[in-house]
Amino acid sequence: MIRIDIMRNAAGDIAGFRMNGHADTAPKGQDIVCAGVSSLAQTALLGLGHYAKKEFALDMVSGYLTMDLKYEPDAITQAILETMTLGLKEISANYPNSVRLTEHRR
Repeated sequence: MIRIDIMRNAAGDIAGFRMNGHADTAPKGQDIVCAGVSSLAQTALLGLGHYAKKEFALDMVSGYLTMDLKYEPDAITQAILETMTLGLKEISANYPNSVRLTEHRR
């Protein structure tokens, strides 16, 4: 199972996220659930870094990804991260046995 934790600050803005695990719905390299989750996360990271020019702390190895913004979230970071979260919620709703998404306030 892929466990996703969306970390929100006191104002409710996304300040980071954690993902760990594997969907295990198909053989490695053929799992569409894993591919979808990974694509959404990595596209958000690309958007934050290349488009929005935002700095963040990143730790990524097979089956594990954590990202924390280095500064307070703004409108651009929220647009990118909330869009990622919408996509992840949709995948979680369609594959509840493979993806669990939880939101936390710091």
